[in-house]
Amino acid sequence: MKQDYYEILGVSKGASQAEIKKAYRKKALEYHPDKNPGDAKAEEMFKSAAEAYEVLSDPDKRAKYDQFGHAAFEGGGFGGGGMNMEDIFSQFGDIFGSAFGGGFGGFGGFGGGQRRVKGSNLRIRVKLSLEEIANGVEKKVKVKRKLQADGVTYKTCPTCNGTGQVTKITNTILGRMQTATTCTTCGGVGQVIDKRPSGTDAQGLKVIEETVSIKIPPGVEEGMQLKVSGKGNGAPGNGIPGDLLVAIETEEHPTLKREGDNLHYDLYISISEAVLGSSKEIDTVGGKVRIKLESGIQSGKILRLRGKGIQSLNGYGSGDLLVHVNVWTPKELTREQREFFERMQSDENFEPKPEKSDKSFFEKVKDMFS
Repeated sequence: MKQDYYEILGVSKGASQAEIKKAYRKKALEYHPDKNPGDAKAEEMFKSAAEAYEVLSDPDKRAKYDQFGHAAFEGGGFGGGGMNMEDIFSQFGDIFGSAFGGGFGGFGGFGGGQRRVKGSNLRIRVKLSLEEIANGVEKKVKVKRKLQADGVTYKTCPTCNGTGQVTKITNTILGRMQTATTCTTCGGVGQVIDKRPSGTDAQGLKVIEETVSIKIPPGVEEGMQLKVSGKGNGAPGNGIPGDLLVAIETEEHPTLKREGDNLHYDLYISISEAVLGSSKEIDTVGGKVRIKLESGIQSGKILRLRGKGIQSLNGYGSGDLLVHVNVWTPKELTREQREFFERMQSDENFEPKPEKSDKSFFEKVKDMFS
């Protein structure tokens, strides 16, 4: 089982953002690759701490995690997981300060030299039916993304001589001071394009159309965002591709309404069906099912079909299907029908006699949310 993000950083669930940042910095420095060269376990701890910080430092991601746990980031993640060293140093390099002689701590050449540029992210929307949300689905979508073209060659940047940084010496009243800044010619990559084929942009990238498979877990909701790592735009040189961000949209179902993990269904029956009892076929996300209505069923009765709702995103079972029974009163009657109901007005069997088991409207609403 995946370790809790709060446990990884060693903070409580009520920890402030300042406490979370301080805890992450402590863990990051403890397991930093420069302090633990060749230690695979320390590297995994370093990545886990960064993953935890990425989620808990963002109020929206933290709220989703508090509500759904790790399930909120499965299937590629809704904002967390799948981080590599380039992600960590590019996003949280400022956390380390000068503890390792530079913002990026020197890992794999990040400290005082070249850096790997990350390509831009792409964003798309995917619309799901209620059945797809209930069961989970794998969607294949066509995405136009930029990738490095064949035949592109690079040469050492003439401005920084391949270091990715430009050193500047300034005379001050305190003496000569040396500062290093990212090379503006190559953007810190250390290389610039030498040759590029026609049909590519200034970075040597060309647009291609690719089919991307997206695994969407059951229980997602409108507005959630799924991250497919490495399926965004490419980057020049030895850069790493960006991510594909997938926003979830939901289609309206003709008969079922969602409320959290529960579903609601309005069932209309005739007076005769309510008096005599009946068998009715209703919709569920798993197909149609037939339910039995006992004779004398009252309008407003709520039938609960357990486990027939939406599978929980955190993996804790499924919600219920709540069937709301509505007795339909005809607006027009034949003369014989009218005469029958007029006779029944004085019949004691037609007089309302609610029992204790016949709950009030407010009690039914309370039961729905219990």
